[in-house]
Amino acid sequence: MGLVLHHTRLFFFFVVVFVFCRILAAAGISSTAEEWRSATATYSKETQSPTIAGGACGYGDLDTSGYGKSSAGLSSALFDRGSACGACFELRCVDHILWCLKGSPSVVVTATDFCAPNYGLPDDYGGWCNYPREHFEMSEAAFIQIAKRNADIIPVQFRRVNCDRYGGMRFTVTGCSYFYQVLITNVGSNGEVIAVKVKGSRTGWIPMARNWGQNWQCNADLRGQPLSFEVTDSSGRTVTSYNVASLNWRFDQTFEGKQFLN
Repeated sequence: MGLVLHHTRLFFFFVVVFVFCRILAAAGISSTAEEWRSATATYSKETQSPTIAGGACGYGDLDTSGYGKSSAGLSSALFDRGSACGACFELRCVDHILWCLKGSPSVVVTATDFCAPNYGLPDDYGGWCNYPREHFEMSEAAFIQIAKRNADIIPVQFRRVNCDRYGGMRFTVTGCSYFYQVLITNVGSNGEVIAVKVKGSRTGWIPMARNWGQNWQCNADLRGQPLSFEVTDSSGRTVTSYNVASLNWRFDQTFEGKQFLN
């Protein structure tokens, strides 16, 4: 009887875990999400904001690069010299009865820009992105999902979550002769790339260095060779995409490779 009761309890435990994970998946939230932390947020109108154009991460048009309009620029404390480019954050407005939407709904944004500090202004009045403040300069489209459009600066809670992406990672190659650069976009998992290698058919794996944002570079002539890429995210996971570009690739072309699985 005791053994049957034990197995019954195990069965119900696994059922509860399964249902909980399905609820998280239905809500678009990763079960590996971090704990909530406190920060502040503002927004820029779409006609004025470099955030919509990719800004300091180099993504260019965000619709074309797969990030849409749910984006944000990060203060220095969060941007981490560009390593946070492509990372996903879930935000919700809290503790402000005038500005927060009822029920404190959340929105997931992608880090696509840098919110520069302004040390000529106080931290609580215009210098919102001054170090070490954690602040999000959100796109208007994302901001109005959690707060009223006429709000000024709002208190928020945020946490890192996995990114839901469609299709594979994209590699846009630029450069000339012995200077080779690749912009990596549409990255799943935690979205944060920390290492990249490239390989031609006549080379071994060549480590690339971060140039700026999610632009990675190396000094090599890879023309006339099929190209493969190895991408590592900040959790240590690596995805290798073989022969993404054919031997007749050209600069300013974009190629699609494999994707991290959440």
